Amino acid sequence: MSTMPSDRGPDGTLAFLREGYRFVGARCDRLGTDVFQTRLLLEHTICLRGREAAELFYDEERFVRRGAMPMRGQRTLTGVGGVQGLDGAAHRARKAMFMSIMTPAGVRRLGQLFDDEWRARVPAWAEGGPVRLYDEVGRMLTRVVCAWAGVPLTEADVRRRTAQLHAMIEAPAAVGPRHWRGLLGRSRAEQWAGALIERVRAGALPASEGSALRVVATHRDERGAPLPRRIAAVELLNVLRPTVAVDRYVVFAALALHDHPGWRDRVRGDDAVTEQFVQEVRRYYPFFPVAAARVRRSFEWQGYAFPQGRRVLLDLYGTNHHPGLWPEPERFRPERFAGWRTDPYGLVPQGGGDHLTGHRCAGEWLTIELMKRAVANLTGTMSYRVPPQDLALDLGTMPALPPSGLLVDGVRRAA
Repeated sequence: MSTMPSDRGPDGTLAFLREGYRFVGARCDRLGTDVFQTRLLLEHTICLRGREAAELFYDEERFVRRGAMPMRGQRTLTGVGGVQGLDGAAHRARKAMFMSIMTPAGVRRLGQLFDDEWRARVPAWAEGGPVRLYDEVGRMLTRVVCAWAGVPLTEADVRRRTAQLHAMIEAPAAVGPRHWRGLLGRSRAEQWAGALIERVRAGALPASEGSALRVVATHRDERGAPLPRRIAAVELLNVLRPTVAVDRYVVFAALALHDHPGWRDRVRGDDAVTEQFVQEVRRYYPFFPVAAARVRRSFEWQGYAFPQGRRVLLDLYGTNHHPGLWPEPERFRPERFAGWRTDPYGLVPQGGGDHLTGHRCAGEWLTIELMKRAVANLTGTMSYRVPPQDLALDLGTMPALPPSGLLVDGVRRAA
């Protein structure tokens, strides 16, 4: 058995926080490998990237998710006890709950709500000064996903709930105030969501059949028991939070249109080309950096030992930029997706493997639909200017976003 390549130094945590999305890929490049070992948070950790690595990582006979994500991530981003940390029958039952919401009709309905909301906001943008797209899209998505999920939300509460959801998203890799805001946002949002669950169960709050609120409130686990209030709150937020997180992809799509203006005319009115454009945005721009698992039982892969219980990280960003998978990976080239055949282990911005039973993001179809609607609105519903601003992406910041949040001005409804 071969000795696995190793990162230098006693612990790589500070380097990971400093280098962000580049941490795994830089070491793979330096060591000439797609697998190496290091220490993160003082724990021995194996890091992987690439298609073969992704196929290995999503093998449920070899890996489990329980206890894989550090508690700082569970306490802010995903929620303790959420579907992301389950395995076996418990995961299959909980994942089926989410997938029951993601019907083609449901996806289209969410897209139409977003479309309507965007068009309704254009006159206000036209009358005001510069618009920070990240803030506006985040609030739009909060309104839209709550309406779609059957969650009552007053206009006065939109900013507060959006801020809480944003705080959860920004907290896992942060230290100090950003992390504390995530903890506070998670606590307050779970209290809010838990109260909604209780009201539905008591018959005090109507929830339409098939809505996310009703599905989560009435779900029975693999033993036939209803979810505890806090776990149900976590899972309701696991519908709302990832949908609001699509605001980052919308900003990246607008940034790509700004940096590559020739694509504006190419995507306009052409659904196939828009799909290619959206997929390249998802491949090219940084979203979630890594996914975590633990070795179920010891095994050997490519001559290297994977001991039972060892934490393993799959580099999602690095896999999407792997030169063996993507020619010229650092170039933005949507045409690479013309005639592309779906590969569950090659394009993994929201995880890999099987949607129905595995740990791939249940809301991936929602993401693509919302992004396509956003691109159509950015290129067809309105015209605008992008004033001078800082649009640089710092890959050392997780999650990444242009510092300006992408300001647009001179908004006009398209003729």
